[in-house]
Amino acid sequence: MPEIVEFYTGEKPLLNNVETWRCADPDSLKYVLDNLDELVVKEVHGSGGYGMLIGPTASKKDIAKFRAKLTEKPENYIAQPTLSLSTCPIFTKKGLAPRHVDLRPFVLCSPKGIEITPGGLTRVALKKGSLVVNSSQGGGTKDSWVLND
Repeated sequence: MPEIVEFYTGEKPLLNNVETWRCADPDSLKYVLDNLDELVVKEVHGSGGYGMLIGPTASKKDIAKFRAKLTEKPENYIAQPTLSLSTCPIFTKKGLAPRHVDLRPFVLCSPKGIEITPGGLTRVALKKGSLVVNSSQGGGTKDSWVLND
């Protein structure tokens, strides 16, 4: 993303992006292959959490399978560090329990300017210990409230 922003605007992005390794690049691929057990690897054309590897929770068998996929078609993948997602309480059959969440804010652009909406989409992992918040992978959503004076 940083390169895309700079290409189209001629300026550096105002916000930093999560460090991302494009596996099509030989040096990045070497780094990713050497650190598969620590990274999240995603398909570049994928969506909804399909076809990804979460290294820290993956089995040795899954890592070996992904290593073969990366070696065969590295241009199909990117990798990022595993982020420590925040948690929030959800209701479960056993009562309140923490689950990982991420917030997707919405930014509106128009000829009159840019506006960040007060709130956004909060995605929540419904499975205990899961970092996958995508609804297609068993995740859910929570209301996001922004209160101001």
